[in-house]
Amino acid sequence: MKVTLGLLQHACSPDPKENLEKTLSLAERAAKQGAQIICTQELFRSQYFCQSEDHENFKLAEPIPGSSTSAFQKLAKDHDVVVIASLFEKRASGLYHNTAAIIDAGGALLGMYRKMHIPDDPLFYEKFYFTPGDTGFRAWDTKYGRIGVLVCWDQWYPEGARLTALQGAEILFYPTAIGWHPKEKSEYGVNQHGAWETIQRGHAVANGCYVAAINRIGLERPVGGDGIEFWGQSFVAGTSGQILAKASVDKEEVLLTTIDLGKVDVTRTHWPFLRDRRIDAYGDLTKRFIDRS
Repeated sequence: MKVTLGLLQHACSPDPKENLEKTLSLAERAAKQGAQIICTQELFRSQYFCQSEDHENFKLAEPIPGSSTSAFQKLAKDHDVVVIASLFEKRASGLYHNTAAIIDAGGALLGMYRKMHIPDDPLFYEKFYFTPGDTGFRAWDTKYGRIGVLVCWDQWYPEGARLTALQGAEILFYPTAIGWHPKEKSEYGVNQHGAWETIQRGHAVANGCYVAAINRIGLERPVGGDGIEFWGQSFVAGTSGQILAKASVDKEEVLLTTIDLGKVDVTRTHWPFLRDRRIDAYGDLTKRFIDRS
């Protein structure tokens, strides 16, 4: 079965309402151009607020289901598309998650994935805001295929990709907000971006599936300083890790890519990594570290 993906890459303003309207407009454009599965970038309703630790930013959070999911459910129903929407979830007072809502064609809210791996690095102070996810790694049957969804920092962990693929996911989606510290870009920028792209292409290879990474663009300085220069370059990788489509560094885009889900079966049959896994020998993966001294 052939399926067209629509990845929404854009800059974000300080106004959540404006960002929602822009994302809905881009999603509608993607649907009218033939997209069947549409994915937003990470936390599209705001600028990347995790550049500082500020309790005021918790006001950006919303319940799921809520107003954003309702808007995307209507869009999914009107255009018969699947939507993955990355949101700042308020689960309860003092309990917040970085969450992706999965909406099937027809508008049904299939469920959610709560980001499992939470970073804490300069200008990426996510541990202040997000409780680690408790949904586990999941896959969903949608009208246009079985999909898995992980979020940003999750993309560096082969365990998450593998456990999602082992549930039959044919496409792994990674809504993302990642960029350069401007002062580091000249020295580290090429290698940082190369590592980000390579690890995700590796997930496609190791699991014989498609990978779609969706990133924002623009320089954001919500608390002053140098801010973060988001590097865009959203992409889709094929079942052998090849780049099928890639967006620009700095332009707003609806990246459309048509993929053939039949190639997942072909790839997994001819490169039978799942068959040859030594599950009897992997017990130590559940340990934090293996001290052999």
